[in-house]
Amino acid sequence: MIAAESLHNDTYGVASYIANTHTTGLARSGMAEWETVDLANPTEEHRMLREMVRDFVREEVEPQALEYDREEKFNLNLFRKLGEYGLLGISVPAEYGGSGMDATAVAIINEELSYSDPAFCLAYLAHSQLMVNNLAFNGTEEQKARILPKVCSGEWIGCMAMSEPGYGTDVLGMQTTAEQNTDGDWVINGRKMWITNGSVDEEGTPADICWLYARTGTDAKGRAEVTTFLVEKGMPGFSVGQKIYDKSGMRASNTAELVFDDCVVPAENIVGSPGESMIHMMRNLELERIGLAAMGLGIARRSLAAMNQYASEREAFGQEIRDFGQIQRHIGESWAEYRAMRSYIYDTARNTDLSKSGNRLDTDGVKLFGTTAAKNIADRAIQVMGGYGYVGEYTVERLWRDAKLLEIGGGTLESHQKNITRDLARMPEKIEE
Repeated sequence: MIAAESLHNDTYGVASYIANTHTTGLARSGMAEWETVDLANPTEEHRMLREMVRDFVREEVEPQALEYDREEKFNLNLFRKLGEYGLLGISVPAEYGGSGMDATAVAIINEELSYSDPAFCLAYLAHSQLMVNNLAFNGTEEQKARILPKVCSGEWIGCMAMSEPGYGTDVLGMQTTAEQNTDGDWVINGRKMWITNGSVDEEGTPADICWLYARTGTDAKGRAEVTTFLVEKGMPGFSVGQKIYDKSGMRASNTAELVFDDCVVPAENIVGSPGESMIHMMRNLELERIGLAAMGLGIARRSLAAMNQYASEREAFGQEIRDFGQIQRHIGESWAEYRAMRSYIYDTARNTDLSKSGNRLDTDGVKLFGTTAAKNIADRAIQVMGGYGYVGEYTVERLWRDAKLLEIGGGTLESHQKNITRDLARMPEKIEE
């Protein structure tokens, strides 16, 4: 395994690392090719990516995780290093400064980062998947050429603004409006709430680029027409209203309210045509939900490892506590759920095409199952470890707090249940496949 420091010195990041270390001969002698496939590491490139990120996490992410959680601070300098490794644009074509990989690569990075610091990973997801990937697949050539190199390198930090103080899952109820003025520019008014990366520091500096959804009209059926705008730091009327403190979890990820007060955005910063947002919004939500489920997988793996180790080290009544049936139930059920999560998440990633929608059933499914399983496995780890599991030094209490957000952000559990039920009514044949 190559140390993260050597990777850091490679100016070409993940693409160069994979190219320089690629090997062949993975197939085991005497076995059919399909029998050698690991869904979580389907190619040598994916395996090398995982190894690289795991090294980086062990050497750079893990040492700072507890401190930044306690201080409720975002580690901006460490975040920018992800750009040096080629991770911030993992799904972006190489001509724009990205690594040109797929949904499986996204899941790998989210899993590995969340093994150590889910809050740091949440900032990564908001930037790389909610903003950068969205732009790569939906922006104009001018927008992509101008912005993608900056967000892929980490020079710019991005966010996505959808939720509002009074509207979350009810996207079409949003009240932030945009109206075109006589100069052709758009004037935006409203507030967005719970925005990850909305503020990048303690001074209230807004994200460099905000992927904003705003209401630009009403269609013939009375439904909101939603349009996407690229709002850049420094545009008049764009500011941070407040940074949200005292969150239960994800404390090392900045969450903010964003204010748009007669914010003037030029016409060339519209993504697509007015009223077209729902098309790319739904497509990108599929990747987001895979990413959030993969975060749960990292939480589950770390929690399982912690409780398994502790069960061998701790003795009670003259024997290791893993010999007791109650502990065996916690470990056994966690192992089974972890393995089920892993298979479902990576199978769904394998079947997700980033350039088009169409996999809502399973992307909702993996998030519905994987996020709750992660929370439950972290809860069992605390139970196995007793008082030690309840304090920050032993990590699992932080993972437990962080896991809860995964059941809310990116779509509530209830919204996934609704979507799955509706989709199965339309496609009952999916059950028999």
